Amino acid sequence: MSTHKETNAVRIARALKKNGVEYLFGQSNPQTIMLASMDLGIRQIGFRQENSGSYMAQAYAMCSGKVPVVAAQNGPAATLLVPGLAECLKASHPIVALVDEVPKDQEDKNAFQEIDHIELFSGVAKWVKKIPSEDRIEDYVDMAFVAAASGKPGPAVLLCPKDLTYDTKKYPVKFNRNASLGSYPLDRSIPDPLKIEKAADLLANAERPFIHAGGGVISSGAKEELRQIQEECSIPVATTTMGKGSVDEEHPLTIGPIGYYMGKRGATKFLRPMIEDADVILLVGNRTNQNGTDSWTLLPENAQFIHIDVDPKEIGRNYESLRLVGDAKLTLNELKKSLLNYDLNVRNEKRSLVEENIANARVAHKEETKSVKNSDESPIKIERFLAELEKQLSSDQTIVTDASLSSVWVANYIKATGDRKFIFPRGLAGLGWGLPLAMGANIAKPEDKVLAFVGDGGFAHAWAELETCKREGIDVVTIVINNQILAYQKLAEQSRWGRYTSVCDFTAVDHAAIAEACGIKGIRVKSPEEIEERLKEAFLAKGSVVIDLLTDPNDIPPIPFMENLN
Repeated sequence: MSTHKETNAVRIARALKKNGVEYLFGQSNPQTIMLASMDLGIRQIGFRQENSGSYMAQAYAMCSGKVPVVAAQNGPAATLLVPGLAECLKASHPIVALVDEVPKDQEDKNAFQEIDHIELFSGVAKWVKKIPSEDRIEDYVDMAFVAAASGKPGPAVLLCPKDLTYDTKKYPVKFNRNASLGSYPLDRSIPDPLKIEKAADLLANAERPFIHAGGGVISSGAKEELRQIQEECSIPVATTTMGKGSVDEEHPLTIGPIGYYMGKRGATKFLRPMIEDADVILLVGNRTNQNGTDSWTLLPENAQFIHIDVDPKEIGRNYESLRLVGDAKLTLNELKKSLLNYDLNVRNEKRSLVEENIANARVAHKEETKSVKNSDESPIKIERFLAELEKQLSSDQTIVTDASLSSVWVANYIKATGDRKFIFPRGLAGLGWGLPLAMGANIAKPEDKVLAFVGDGGFAHAWAELETCKREGIDVVTIVINNQILAYQKLAEQSRWGRYTSVCDFTAVDHAAIAEACGIKGIRVKSPEEIEERLKEAFLAKGSVVIDLLTDPNDIPPIPFMENLN
């Protein structure tokens, strides 16, 4: 037993630092843990509301490869973590939540802000535990990180009783735990080699195969392995929304993002026949969810499916598949080795025809979108703005969206070229994620000016965090689609029912003025001729910027069921 002694709060802080924690997304609670962490050089990022803090933590993980920590007081503050943890659970992002708990001798006595946290978090976390006693502190902190980062990544909640964390006595520190467990994937595994060989055989001999890459490719760090298979084995690749960026969309064998938004002026509209005609489909880190499969109508039922996923429950959920349970990076690498042992003449002979089909579809898309991309109308067409934005983005830009239509616009109108990174909140697709996600991304990559593209409905969920941007020195350009409507809701209701509910229309808001009130640069863009210069101004500015983009409320996204509104 060690003779070195510390308070319990210091021991928790040391255990966090041992696991690579540099930032705590919190609002002063749990108090003693925050104070001890500050003394050890761990910086607290003080959000204005707990849900935003959990979104920041999510993007920090996605950009750093580290397990983030978000913290909250017991009771109402803890309840505000639920949306962020739910998103991380559905989209497979690791996060550790440290939550205050009432003292053990006050349990079930209606102590101040007492709530059953285990019941609260059980539906949105992989693991929920309470530190049982001081002698298990280091054990439980490590268990939380292991739970978050291992297998299918996700949320772990560690409840910290106040009688334990407020205790001022000192106890022996456990030095028998030295491993840092704060990066992910924590463990990597590969499937049965015989199954990998069978998958290679199916792909090598297929007539019309393609790969459908999901967000798991990016979480696993498997972009290069996927790109090598695409190029060396002549297999075209499509992506889900969260998989965007896993392949270069200028590569001649890249189909692009597919799913429910392949309607009029959609980037991959003209490639739908290629998808529907496939005979072998390799799914990688793909949930085969409703939006990604256009309500399970897009992928042909008579195709043979191969599915790589770290979560065995996802494989075969909607499409019976050859099961390759394992890490995407390692599995794709082994699959490529097996493929290169085959005669790939069939693949190579068909490559020029596949490339020609993709090239023709891109030309058709360019022609179909010419009028909106070059439109001089005011209010501004979103496609017109994004065409100019595309020119000014760097090849390694980090691009974040909110859920709803901002995700649809970016997925279709900003290309994944070079090393651009895209962050979409598509696990549950809730509003309010855009700005906080961008903030978390910038904390992970402080040298980059992160771009956020959000709707005015979603942005209203997170206005308060502009003050956090100023206070914490966060560098984000937030573009707000100001069309004064809750666009997805209004357009969907109009399309389906011929009318819409009364709350879809907003009062006019000057988002640039809100930014200025928080000490942040605000820019309004009212006409197309302003776009180029205003974007340059925003990207050159020091610190965060809000661009209030006045757009056409009747701009219809490429969603097929809305085409009757065009």
